[in-house]
Amino acid sequence: MQKGSFVGNIAQDLGLEAKALSERGVRVISRGRTQYFALNVKSGHLITAERLDREQLCGRAEKCLLNCEVIVEHEMKMYGVEVEIRDINDNAPNFQEEELEFQVSETTAPRSRFPLHEAHDPDLGINSLQTYRLNNDKHFSLAVQAGSDGDKYAELVLESALDREEQATHDLVLTATDGGDPVRSGTAHIRIIVLDANDNAPVFSQPVYRVDVSENVPRDSTILTVQATDLDEGVNKELKYSFRKITEKASKVFHLDSRTGDVMVVRVLDFEEASLYEMEVQAHDGGGLFDSFAFRLDSRDSFKM
Repeated sequence: MQKGSFVGNIAQDLGLEAKALSERGVRVISRGRTQYFALNVKSGHLITAERLDREQLCGRAEKCLLNCEVIVEHEMKMYGVEVEIRDINDNAPNFQEEELEFQVSETTAPRSRFPLHEAHDPDLGINSLQTYRLNNDKHFSLAVQAGSDGDKYAELVLESALDREEQATHDLVLTATDGGDPVRSGTAHIRIIVLDANDNAPVFSQPVYRVDVSENVPRDSTILTVQATDLDEGVNKELKYSFRKITEKASKVFHLDSRTGDVMVVRVLDFEEASLYEMEVQAHDGGGLFDSFAFRLDSRDSFKM
């Protein structure tokens, strides 16, 4: 909602003529430090004093409410006003990485799955991310899953065996769409490079890690080092680590070194802002096989004077 947008008719609600507003000392005060609303004394309308962005104000909260007060000074009266900011489809789904590359062995069994990065859409309800689709390719299909938080993510499914001699690369387009009207979408390009045999996948020692960290941990501190093992040799033994599933907020707080597996804090933790982070980390070997585990971090409050 742009600055100066109509919100309501204060003069009509008070049963006054617009010209009487200034005579009676009618004014509007927003609660908090930011003055979101103002009174147009000529028209008697309540208008926005700032541009309002629902996602910035309320994030993914189901209801977004702003409050202000109308004061009639000459009558010593005050009226509370509650304004609900409704979501519009003003954001398209987007991928943090729009170019993805997978190296897949030609001996990989059909029905094998490969995790894809999630798209993010800050809108709510039907305006949020609804599904993914993949361009036609006889070797690959898409499986769309929903996590415990309701967020949707996709996995690439190998439908038929690959033959490097027949086709060394496959170029795919992954599209994420919302349910708004009109529909908005975002795309990521996926390149599949077909490799020769890779017999062993990386393996993590445990499926779930849990870490407790104080919110006053210094920036750039390593809070966990993840490590997988792979029984192959050469390039098929070389592992790279990455986040398989991570929220947009967590991606601004944590960094994962793809080579060492070090998980570092790159921004100051704030217990009041978020006390729990849940992520998934994966290890890919040089042949395209992977293993993953769930990573849960609890941020402990530190005493503040």
